[in-house]
Amino acid sequence: MNALVLVALLLLFSLYYFWRKWRYETVWKYVSAIPGPKEKPIIGTFSFGTAESQFLTDRNNGKEFYPIYRMWTLDIPIVGILNPEDIELIINNPKHNTKSYVYELIHEWLGTGLLTSSGQKWQHRRKMLTPAFHFNTLQEYVEVLNNETTVVVNQLRDLCNEPFVNVIKPITDYALNSIAETALGVSLREESNCTKYREAIHNYGMSFVHRAVRPWLLIPFIYKLSSLKRKNEEMIKIMHDFCDNIINNRQINFTPETMNNSRGKRLNLLELMLKAKYTRAEIDDAGIREELNTFTFAGHDTTAMALIYTLMELANQPKIQDELYQEIMSVVDESDEPSYQQLGKLKFMDRCIKECLRLYPSVPVIGRISGEEIKTKTGYVIPNNCFIHIYIYDLHRRPELWENPEKFDPDRFLPENVAKRHPFAYLPFSAGGRNCIGQKFALLEMKTFLCGILRNFKLESVTKPEDIIYRSDIVLRSSTDINVKFVPR
Repeated sequence: MNALVLVALLLLFSLYYFWRKWRYETVWKYVSAIPGPKEKPIIGTFSFGTAESQFLTDRNNGKEFYPIYRMWTLDIPIVGILNPEDIELIINNPKHNTKSYVYELIHEWLGTGLLTSSGQKWQHRRKMLTPAFHFNTLQEYVEVLNNETTVVVNQLRDLCNEPFVNVIKPITDYALNSIAETALGVSLREESNCTKYREAIHNYGMSFVHRAVRPWLLIPFIYKLSSLKRKNEEMIKIMHDFCDNIINNRQINFTPETMNNSRGKRLNLLELMLKAKYTRAEIDDAGIREELNTFTFAGHDTTAMALIYTLMELANQPKIQDELYQEIMSVVDESDEPSYQQLGKLKFMDRCIKECLRLYPSVPVIGRISGEEIKTKTGYVIPNNCFIHIYIYDLHRRPELWENPEKFDPDRFLPENVAKRHPFAYLPFSAGGRNCIGQKFALLEMKTFLCGILRNFKLESVTKPEDIIYRSDIVLRSSTDINVKFVPR
């Protein structure tokens, strides 16, 4: 009986594959002409390894087939892009703004919020939410960011006698509390479900990769019958309940006076959505949940990972760390917390952060769907309606674009050096119309945190860059702890 079921599934699997491949025959005609890794029948170029091995496979493909290569599984052809000239053709053209199929895998969690939506819905939401990141609003956030930094500094003082600290948890807490206090206007300090929420995001990322590299789980009806679907539903419930609780608590105190902004401050992200719901009906409860889930995740996890790698890298660069400390002390009074204006004067810190984001881009790959035929600068044709992956991690480490690319060198971002590079050789926040809406907030958050940490501690190396074992995930995540020694100044 089991054998008959297996045969039936294989037959359905094969029929589905050949039908879809026939349907997209024109797409395959062009994609097949692009070089790529060795293929297997039906499953194509995809492997069934771990998230760690998949990360290495992607890196090896980039090295072997630069500047463009193709992959596929089932009926899904993907073109990988690593050349800045080709990337510009895609990112700078609004016809290619629709996100790739991999984003559909997280619709069950994030819905079609700003990260995953397209067309008029995306344009409308982007316009609605942009004021939450106006520079006047960002100035109001600095006090909160300083307070959250002080909390982490005090926690680390209690751990200074330890041989080292795994920085992943305290920094993730800082980033999550910061986005909640600023963009959402709520405190999570006493929220008991924060740990469950963080764990659910972590586990969902592993589940995401597990599904993405197993072709049969990309077929909707098979996924719905799988144990993975049931596990994902449990994690999604935790994440949705967490955000629903934030919305419900905030709505209780959201009055007409708040809508009229009587407190003299600009509305934060959540308030903007609630105002739109009550005054113009431009967004409903489901839409607010979509955006809150999106921003709570993207607003903390990406910044947290960037800060984690930055602390690790600075601990391994004592001369650069000392120069950065000297700049901070020359700009910020010893007894005061940094102001928005003072943070803007930290030019060497800007360059250090940019170099960390080059080596460790929080989002290592982004995906689009071609909205028309693309004739690439590298001599190939990407057909209309084809999935495209832009490998930012590999782009940032190409020796053709970056001399000695593995070296940490903030001077790469001196104005005269930036002017020599292709503008699409560096994409830590993507680019074009779909660039990261919160990038200025993220940079402000990072600078505030680094000021607080480096004014109070000297960082000493424990984990080295070569010790890190990466795994494929939605963000650039390490499978190993990232440890730093904190020495009080």
